[in-house]
Amino acid sequence: MSLKALQVVGYKNAGKTTLVCEIVRRLTTAGLRVGTIKHDAHDADPEPAGADTRLHRAAGAHFTAMTSDARTMWVQERPTTMDDLLSAMEEAGVEAVIAEGFKSARFPKLVLLRGEQDADLLQLPGIIAVVARTPAFPADTAIYPVFRTDHFRFDPLLAFIEEWLLSG
Repeated sequence: MSLKALQVVGYKNAGKTTLVCEIVRRLTTAGLRVGTIKHDAHDADPEPAGADTRLHRAAGAHFTAMTSDARTMWVQERPTTMDDLLSAMEEAGVEAVIAEGFKSARFPKLVLLRGEQDADLLQLPGIIAVVARTPAFPADTAIYPVFRTDHFRFDPLLAFIEEWLLSG
């Protein structure tokens, strides 16, 4: 299986992170090596104030790494494209990547709708399914499979995603 990427897109508080975590759990349980990518529009800093590596970066380091017996963290002081991140993950043996955000990227997407106010997201390229937390969603979703996740009902959607990923 070559690397497959799936985007989870929606506006703030649509449930993107919750859904990404559910997808990752399902796929790793199925035996896949899964990576995630999160687009952050707010330039969040991954390290707490006073952390040694944050101090290294504040001193001018453009590339900082921290490693332990359990994990390695890299921080680069530059933006990275989704394509570059996917290439690095594929090289590391990842089979599926779930990307949270990157609305304008060219990869297959799940679009999360909070309601009618999010209907403009249906104009994005690459939509493979629509996810709605409430029964109220735009009428023009009929051209896509629609999954409801109210009351944390994820199984039908997760089965669809697993089938889509494994079908090649």
